[in-house]
Amino acid sequence: MALPINIETLINGKVIEWERLEFKAGWNPEDIVHTICAFANDINNWGGGYIIVGIDEDNGRPVLPPVGLNPNQIDNIQGEVLNLSHQIQPNYFPIIQPYVRQEKHILIIWCPAGDNRMYTAPSTQGKKAQRYPYIRFGSRSIIAKDDNLKRLQELTARIPFDDRIHQQAQVNDLDLGLIREFLQEVKSDLFEESQNLSFPDLCQNMNLVKGPDEFLRPINAAILFFTNNPEKYIDRGWIELVIHTDDSGRSFTEKYFKGALHKQLRAVLDYFKTNIIQEHVVKVSDKPEANRFYNYPFEALEEAIANAVYHKSYELGKPVEIQVWPDKIEILSFPGPAPPVTAKLLKEQRRIVSRDYRNRRIGDFLKELNLTEGRSTGFPLIYRQMEQNGSPLPVFETDEQAYYFLTILHQHPDCDNKLDDANQDSTLVSAPDNALKFNSIKEIIDFYNLQSALVSAPVKHQVSIDDKKKLNEIAKRELEDKAIEILTLLTDSEFSKKDIFEKVGLSNNTKHKQKYIDPLTGLGFIEFTIPDNPTDKNQKYRLTRLGENFINMLQ
Repeated sequence: MALPINIETLINGKVIEWERLEFKAGWNPEDIVHTICAFANDINNWGGGYIIVGIDEDNGRPVLPPVGLNPNQIDNIQGEVLNLSHQIQPNYFPIIQPYVRQEKHILIIWCPAGDNRMYTAPSTQGKKAQRYPYIRFGSRSIIAKDDNLKRLQELTARIPFDDRIHQQAQVNDLDLGLIREFLQEVKSDLFEESQNLSFPDLCQNMNLVKGPDEFLRPINAAILFFTNNPEKYIDRGWIELVIHTDDSGRSFTEKYFKGALHKQLRAVLDYFKTNIIQEHVVKVSDKPEANRFYNYPFEALEEAIANAVYHKSYELGKPVEIQVWPDKIEILSFPGPAPPVTAKLLKEQRRIVSRDYRNRRIGDFLKELNLTEGRSTGFPLIYRQMEQNGSPLPVFETDEQAYYFLTILHQHPDCDNKLDDANQDSTLVSAPDNALKFNSIKEIIDFYNLQSALVSAPVKHQVSIDDKKKLNEIAKRELEDKAIEILTLLTDSEFSKKDIFEKVGLSNNTKHKQKYIDPLTGLGFIEFTIPDNPTDKNQKYRLTRLGENFINMLQ
């Protein structure tokens, strides 16, 4: 079963931090059981890690092309991994998956953070081996001693909130469309395989649910990313935006960004990009080039908001709060930074290294979606972007009790301290210049994700004749000839695959399903009526809200 991550980016360390990757040219059971134990203990709440067998390493980095494993040994090695897992106490079982890369066989062992720390493993494979708790130190697995052992003991049976089971939610509360959309975006091989899996099996393979088969429950991170209304289960799990028209604090508009966590993050960023961020061009008399700068560099703002979403506690029931003033943007989240980061340290250093993560699963999802940087790179990026733009340095604040975390980004000093009144219209969300400047179906989807996340007022759609012509050109270019006909058909009712093909004049076979049905499902335009059992005899397809909006725009 494929893993829910892009293997190429995994191997090259583009998503997962290097400390969470271990490369092995060949099979070495003693080292591997120590590393499995170390990832299970997850002393820094990074989210476990991955062991890649069949790729050599040089100072913790992969040496490519892969050395590869003998394909005849793959089954035996998988069996040995299970035997090694039985050596770990308490019981812990990683997820094993063989792959072929560059015509070489490799084996990836995914070791999510365990729920029953502290884990121990034998020091050797001999009969009289001593048992020790192992942890990760850089790119090595070592025995936990002294302060590290004390830290690990303090983590015993402590599971971060985002990785805990949500007892009031059911597996069927998760949305299959959101899950498959995620897998498709990160280019996971599991996207194709998911079509033939039962919904509970898919959720188990992605580590979105926990518990025995008869009592599976989703974890909180799954609720946040793969339900359309996470606030129903997690109190105030949204982003609040307040835009002030003056410094008095009395004249303002409010917007609430809700929905799946990554969608609300993208929606608020899209809103800033469209309505707040402005480029300024100043001509200088003694220079041929004009000076160009932004009121706020978007990359700095993006990282600051993503950090707030990543590091806040979803257990407290406090939203991320963003205040846009005429001369600054304030981003507030609760609580403050985790130790050893203090108020003093925030003022003295530009690179802040936290030894502990508050949300290990949320961080993984955001990094896989390229919505946040890797470990400890956020602050330097914000400083760098503000400096390059000629803006004042950012301000990071917390109190002595680390009750809150506040990021302040001041406007470029050469900008007017006035927001465009047009930005205060909470009932109209459109592309720049009030035109729908789409170039692909993905841009159309992103636009509607933005609109659906703005719940403070109804949305008005402004689609001109020229817009409709362009949208039809995009649809004709990117979708097969019968796709629009299928979407139009589903606006009236729900139909089985057989009935769909019959009504649009196609034979009911796998080739046509892959050509017409699967792309529409992948785009999120249509979905199953029985998502937890794709092979149900009564299974039908229906139009999603996104698909309905798309058809309405075209027509």
